[in-house]
Parts: sequence; structure tokens; C-alpha cells
Amino acid sequence: MNRSFPSFLIAAAGLIAACACVSGCESKARSSVDKVWGIHGTRFGWLNKPRVAALDSEDRLYVTDLTDRIQVFDRDGGFIRGWRTPDFNVDGPSGLTIDRLGRLLVADTHFYRVLVYSRQGELLFQIGDGVQGTTPGRFGYPTDVVVDKAGYFYVSEYGENDRIQVFSPKGEWLRQWGGHGTVPGSFLRPRAMAIDENDRIYVADSCNHRIQVFDTQGNLIRMWGGRGAAAGEMSYPYDVALGPNDDLYVCEYGNQRVQKFSREGKSLGIWGRPGRSPGELNNPWALAVDRRGTVFVIDSNNHRVQRFHM
Repeated sequence: MNRSFPSFLIAAAGLIAACACVSGCESKARSSVDKVWGIHGTRFGWLNKPRVAALDSEDRLYVTDLTDRIQVFDRDGGFIRGWRTPDFNVDGPSGLTIDRLGRLLVADTHFYRVLVYSRQGELLFQIGDGVQGTTPGRFGYPTDVVVDKAGYFYVSEYGENDRIQVFSPKGEWLRQWGGHGTVPGSFLRPRAMAIDENDRIYVADSCNHRIQVFDTQGNLIRMWGGRGAAAGEMSYPYDVALGPNDDLYVCEYGNQRVQKFSREGKSLGIWGRPGRSPGELNNPWALAVDRRGTVFVIDSNNHRVQRFHM
């Protein structure tokens, strides 16, 4: 059931004038934090280790945290509404997507299913029977879901499976690819996905410290990365998001930063460093990018959201 609450503004953590240096492979730029918000707690409107986020067409930010809540905020942190997923687990969902039809897709990781909601919180249907498994149509630990132009669902998962499964618009299982490993086309904990206007799927292959790009049949198009802290390297990429100028943004849990790439894999800039001050991150899990290129970083262990331009 949808649990809606009166709207109120989250107390801002401060409007920040500090700037953080962003350096790319061949150029340098400046990136400024213009909003930091979040109150640590379990009330609606507060955040308790937020994990994932998605933006809708009106730039409303949907966030989940460890309390199995889905909360909706305006771009400045004003609370709009919230509801809880059907069941509670201490880790919460780990994937959120707004699809082309405006539906909210939730990778309900520890209940082995994908939940499909309206943006108002009405549960429309689910994919998967909620039973953990390795057979087609069942999930180990689903981490993210994207939908292509024809309405087909692509669900990433880790555990014994480390694969991507494909489902029809009605939720019927069709095929899969991947498998546990380090060779191209295999995965070690595929954490998140993004899909572009040509139905190319970008996968954050987190424990392989790389990005892999596939077509909808599972054919590998390209990959890049490798563990490290230099430009172009990564440490546990936990989320990916497409920007408005053919850019790809990667949230690195291990390096505690955001790295910007071209879609071909060239590093274009780095933002963030470990810490608790504005412009610093504490094991960030996710990000979302709006149509103007504004980046919202889910600064998980600081229990807040930071907004900046890169």
C-alpha cells in the first residue's frame, strides 16, 4: 500500500561555495558542489545509508535506503512522498530505474525479485517469484534493471549467477548471458546498468573494476577499466548513469569518487575524495544525472545527497 506523507523540506546541510578540482586525461576543469542535504535517521524524509537513486522526467529524485523505503524528493531535497516495499530486510533494494513509460523499477535484492511501481507508489507487478535460485527466471541477488525501446527487461544479478537475464514486457523469461568470471563477457558482481538511445547496455562490473558494453543479445561491444586510482582506472564501480552530452558517469565505491567518461571509455574528469566535508564522499553507492548534466551523488555512509556540476 502506498504510504504518503505531508511534504516538508529537509534541513539542508549547507549551501556550499567550496570547489573541488576535476582533472581529466587531457584537460582540467572546476566542479562546484551547490547543494548538500540529508538528515541521518529513519523518519520519512530522513536517510539511513541511502543506496540507490533515479530521476524522473520532472527531476524528482527517488531514493532507497536500508529501511526498505522508497522516498521521493525535489531537486533541492524537499520531501514529496514515500512508501515501503512489501517486505523488510536490513540491506534494502540495490537498484532503481525510471523506465520510458515512467514506471519505477526496483531491484528488491534480498527478496529475489523486481518490483514495478507507478511513480505514485502503486505496485503494478513483479518479475520473479521471490524464491532464490539459479534456474532461468529466478534470481540470486538482483542488483539493477533497465528496459529497452521495445519494452524488454534486463536484470543484472550476482551470487552464484553473475549474469543478466532478459524478460518480455509481460515478465516472461527469454534468455540470459554472462556467468561468473574475469574473461570478457563474464562478471564479478554486476552492480548497475544504464541503457542508451541505441539500446546499448553499460554494465558496472564492480569486482572486475571495469565497464562492459553489450547489445541486447549479449554481444560484447567494448569494455574498459582495471583496478586503480589513476584516470581511466576504477575501484569497485557501483553505479553508472548516462549524461546529456554522450557522457557516462561512474560512481566508484572503492575510490570514493565520481569519474566521467566518454561512451567509448575515455576518462574526461574526476570529482570527489574520501571524507565527510562538502565535496568529499564516504563509500558512495550511486548517482543520478539530470537533463542539464547536474549530478546527484548518493553519499551513502555520510547519509546524504550531494549535488554538483561536472
